Amino acid sequence: MRQLIINADDYGMCRAANTGITSLLEAGAISSATVMTPCPWAPDAIATASRHGFDVGVHLTLTSEWEGYRWSPLTKGTTLRDAAGYFHADSKSVEEQADPDDVRAELIAQLDRAIALGLDPSHADNHMGSLYGLATGRDFIAEALEVCAAYGLPFRLPRTLDGMGLPPELEPIAEAAAAKADAAGVVILDRLWTLSFHQKEGETYESFKAEMIELIRALRPGVTEIYIHPFEDTDELRHIMPHHAKRAMELRVFTDPEVRRALAEEEITLIGWRDLRDLQRAQ
Repeated sequence: MRQLIINADDYGMCRAANTGITSLLEAGAISSATVMTPCPWAPDAIATASRHGFDVGVHLTLTSEWEGYRWSPLTKGTTLRDAAGYFHADSKSVEEQADPDDVRAELIAQLDRAIALGLDPSHADNHMGSLYGLATGRDFIAEALEVCAAYGLPFRLPRTLDGMGLPPELEPIAEAAAAKADAAGVVILDRLWTLSFHQKEGETYESFKAEMIELIRALRPGVTEIYIHPFEDTDELRHIMPHHAKRAMELRVFTDPEVRRALAEEEITLIGWRDLRDLQRAQ
């Protein structure tokens, strides 16, 4: 069986994120979302998710990447802050400067804030991959798994790099991380797939849709997550980020009849992160 989770990242980042992601959750076009609890629109996202019973987890956040729109740690861990007091702007800086104890405390604080705001989190994942060691090889996977185990939450981590376009020599790293998750009793994915969220030269909505359909038809047996960043194209969004057009494409694609048809023709089973949380908590 090919099971698919479609997750919307960055819920709560701004109003354009909330209106876009909420519309897809209401339509049942996606499986779940993950909320950035340090961001100013997180309370609105969580209130909406709680009111409607949406499948929403926590997008564990250690970076703040937009030049004119920043957010800060919930804890006082100095190694997580840049000179201005915000999160570091990139994952490399986090990997080089963050203390593991500061990371652990911040992850706990973000989950606790989400719960205090009324969220029953379905899972956890990570903004910009800052926990995975992708930039320097120094990761915080052990800290993330420890926290997820304590809260009974599955974590976005692929068991294999198959389909991610990464060098095959990195496969042993994925296998080692999966072994850590298994030892901690944390349920993870078989595969984690996505398409570039930067608009490529000459890319149109139609070409992006065709690429997404191709991705869907290539799904392997097991549980795969495809993650997207579907935002409403507003003046607010245009002021925050330079590649806003791609986010508007991501908002359209999973309600597109051709994409819905491909999911049906391929007999893809849509599941949510709550299904994996229930599996983890039943073990």
